[in-house]
Amino acid sequence: MERLDIDLGARSYPILIGPGLLGDAALLSQSIRARDLMLVSNVTVAPLWGPRLRAGLAGLRLAECILPDGEAHKTLATASRVLDALVEARLNRDCAVLALGGGVVGDIAGFAAACYQRGVDFVQLPTTLLAQVDSSVGGKTGVDHPGGKNLIGAFHQPVAVIADTDTLGTLPDRELAAGIAEVIKYGLVGDGDFLSWIESNLDRLLARDPGALVHAIRRSCECKAAIVSRDELEQGERALLNLGHTFGHAIETGAGYGHWLHGEAVAAGMAMAAEMSRRLGWLGAADVARVRELLGRAGLPVDPPRFGRERMLGLMRMDKKVKAGRIRLVLLERLGRAICTADYPDEALEQMLDDLVGGADA
Repeated sequence: MERLDIDLGARSYPILIGPGLLGDAALLSQSIRARDLMLVSNVTVAPLWGPRLRAGLAGLRLAECILPDGEAHKTLATASRVLDALVEARLNRDCAVLALGGGVVGDIAGFAAACYQRGVDFVQLPTTLLAQVDSSVGGKTGVDHPGGKNLIGAFHQPVAVIADTDTLGTLPDRELAAGIAEVIKYGLVGDGDFLSWIESNLDRLLARDPGALVHAIRRSCECKAAIVSRDELEQGERALLNLGHTFGHAIETGAGYGHWLHGEAVAAGMAMAAEMSRRLGWLGAADVARVRELLGRAGLPVDPPRFGRERMLGLMRMDKKVKAGRIRLVLLERLGRAICTADYPDEALEQMLDDLVGGADA
């Protein structure tokens, strides 16, 4: 088992990575302080991994809330179902919410835990690669709104992240690729050596080689842990982890939640960020081609849907990095170094969107 720690003072917590963790009663007992638990999962994951987890939690009081699967259900109404289940089970402030699933389950369960009795413990038990390398770490929780992705939420850190790599064996290929998009993001944002490692080991990741997966998860979590420890509430540096997300969230919202997986939209968004960086003179054409080739090798889309510049800009203006009405973009000064900036000509962004998503009337 690999262990990392998020250093946030009194809110510090471990990230545990390895096989067989969901059924490890001793590990679960050490990691989960509460004796009264609410398991939140979905109809896909619960039958696959619920039995192993229940065995590891034998002897504890365990209520359950099983949700429908998919981004389309990441709503206030679904979060309310979790809150209703907590009330029905008569759980108090010393309970803990367990999030068994991918990023959608983790975001909903964490948001409900942040709200219930003004905040109760929750534990992330991520079962997708995307959740294990990204969404389970850092305390971002929330739900979507028709006007934009993740517009309603709270920062609420888990007490532990337990990433059982056995769960990746049941992950569909499309979901695996979506997780690899976030792995690639960490290389592009701040670790050129890791980017080169991904390029050399992508086939191993796609083949689900255990050693390659554990290294990718650990290194991704190390990158995120370092930044979150310095900027927990995304007041500065943490925004760099949103490479591809300003474009990607607009794609997800504009296409309709669930039509694009989050990692797929982020992949196309990263290709757009690379192209914008080229147009500003920071990347060369060969750099953009390198990004697009790597994403394409992973089976990820690199071109956005063509729903028009004005629609895209309208959705991007709801991004949480917007300040004083100005869209701030995470771009690449070079491969392995990102910046968050509003210092770009509007015409450059508009022309790129015209070229990639269609003109104003598309």
